[in-house]
Amino acid sequence: MAQDPEELRNQNFKKPISRKELERRWKAVRQAMEKAKIDCLVIQNNNQHMGGYVPYFTDYIAEHGYPITVVFPLDGEMTLITSGGPPSPLGPPEWAVPGVGERLNIPYFVTFNFTNTWDAEATVNAVKKYGAKSVGFVAPEVMAGFFYAYLRDNLPGVDKKDATDLVDEIKAVKSDEELEFIRGTIEMQDKVFGATLALIHPGMRGYELRGEVQRILTYLGSEAQLIMIGSGPATTFVRQNPLRFQNRMFQEGDAICIMIEVNGSGGFFAEIGRTICLGDVPKSLQTVWDHAVTAQDRTAELMKPGTKPEELFDKHNKLLASWGYPLEGRLYAHGQGYDLVERPGICAGEKMTIKKNMNITIHPFTVRENAFAFCCDNFFVTESGAVRIHKTPRELFVI
Repeated sequence: MAQDPEELRNQNFKKPISRKELERRWKAVRQAMEKAKIDCLVIQNNNQHMGGYVPYFTDYIAEHGYPITVVFPLDGEMTLITSGGPPSPLGPPEWAVPGVGERLNIPYFVTFNFTNTWDAEATVNAVKKYGAKSVGFVAPEVMAGFFYAYLRDNLPGVDKKDATDLVDEIKAVKSDEELEFIRGTIEMQDKVFGATLALIHPGMRGYELRGEVQRILTYLGSEAQLIMIGSGPATTFVRQNPLRFQNRMFQEGDAICIMIEVNGSGGFFAEIGRTICLGDVPKSLQTVWDHAVTAQDRTAELMKPGTKPEELFDKHNKLLASWGYPLEGRLYAHGQGYDLVERPGICAGEKMTIKKNMNITIHPFTVRENAFAFCCDNFFVTESGAVRIHKTPRELFVI
């Protein structure tokens, strides 16, 4: 007797997205497509950290540089194109991708230049099969170059539009179900940070700490992890570092800056950043830390529905200038969801306004020659401002 698709999803997925939530997304996007006179969308991702569009439509993820393409029509079921082929069974299993009608498996790889257009050819055929007169490209900047060029050149007579804003405006505002998943990720991060404090000791190397933290996160349901760790004497500039720079051994008198940027069950990202001292906290470090917390609070207070990110960015830089810090030239706050970095970006150039139920991480940098502070937490936007969801105290921890 065949098993129920939802039962199979519950058995194999860590907290799958409900069919009701997927249908909410499809309906909202199709209403926007109809208004914009777009017959189908083309979506492609190749990783989980910055590949949130494919799971948004399908609850299925792209991983490890393998491109997955979704063709989403105004009416009817989607087409999903993945790398593969016989004799393997058609994949992913039908139960794993609600709303997908046709699944196409083709043995293309980004490292094989002779397959550069194979997935694009299948996509063009799908667009034609839907009879589309107009197509919207979602985030064409993340599509493979040959893929995008082939579609642009081989759909004559089809009106081509950038549909990224159309999808982003919907995707950035979280439903109750999505917010609950994100709360779960945040609760997991708070627990893991507490465990991190118990793990750190002089003589440990950064990559060893990362390995222990990653192991705990995996057991708790995380699927994708970016764990940045930096260390050095507490009276010097110590910031979080990427994986390649995590060989240094922790020593007495060090400051250790750690950022846990990971998703949880369901695939939703959040992030937390703190500094831990192996010994006394220098006055210079305490000063920049206190300013970072104040700056985070100031942005959260101002982050109300209707606010323009460029205004937040400008006010933040005026606050930094009043304290004598260098002006922020990076991204000090941004949305999160299926993407580690998602719109809106609180920076110059962002035109999306703040809306209720956005999930925003706020992580101001306060920098001196002999100190660096990075206080990072997630906030949910409410009518009266953004509310911090992480529960880990905002302090410099001493071991």
